[in-house]
Amino acid sequence: MTALSNKVAIVTGASSGIGHATAKLFAREGARVVAAARRQAELDALVEEITQAGGHAVALVGDVKDERFAKDLVDLAKARFGGLDVAFNNAGTMGEMGTTPDVPLSAWEDAIRTNLTSAFLGAKYQIPAMLERSGGSLIFTSTFVGYTVGFPGTAAYAASKAGLIGLTQTLASEFGAQGIRVNALLPGGTDTPMGRAFASTPEAVAFVQGLHALKRMALPDEIAKSALYLASDASSFTTGSALLADGGASISRT
Repeated sequence: MTALSNKVAIVTGASSGIGHATAKLFAREGARVVAAARRQAELDALVEEITQAGGHAVALVGDVKDERFAKDLVDLAKARFGGLDVAFNNAGTMGEMGTTPDVPLSAWEDAIRTNLTSAFLGAKYQIPAMLERSGGSLIFTSTFVGYTVGFPGTAAYAASKAGLIGLTQTLASEFGAQGIRVNALLPGGTDTPMGRAFASTPEAVAFVQGLHALKRMALPDEIAKSALYLASDASSFTTGSALLADGGASISRT
């Protein structure tokens, strides 16, 4: 039996990077996947790839900042697959970078809404659906930035992602007795479009690699495996955690 047999999972930010890798892995492990992102063509290609491999997936295009989209994703999971067991709230943005006094309020608010408010909106509709199934696993993609490491110029990103850890802990305590586990996944530097935008030159890539004890960046598939752990019964006694999958960036001083 595969790790997510008979489970239904929402994956946001599924058009590329960690979300794309995770949607495919969840499907290979038996989940019926509701894939969400803003780009139709990329989602259609993902669903086709999963289907051709013998899996089950459906896509919905929208913006995670939109409350209606959060509700529609859950409604689609219930209508097409009968319910919801797992939600990987992964969509996010680096936001506008720069010295904090120079960051416009509009850019700050956009990052907060994309990274943190969207997680609240997701949970608002995902948790009641999971309660109908007597439990589930809720996962948020946070980061080590703003948790164990401070990077200049990342105030909005760091604050919004750190806020996810507080949300994780609150939801875990609120709904643990009802069978819902809630965890934050904290990747290190990962070879994704967002990661490449942050480290856009060979020198920047070398710098980011050197921050990690493993002296390299992660592949999206490696982070997806950590998401699978949190989604599956392998983590049945894990809740309220900030799970570092950061290649040792938080402890490396070399």
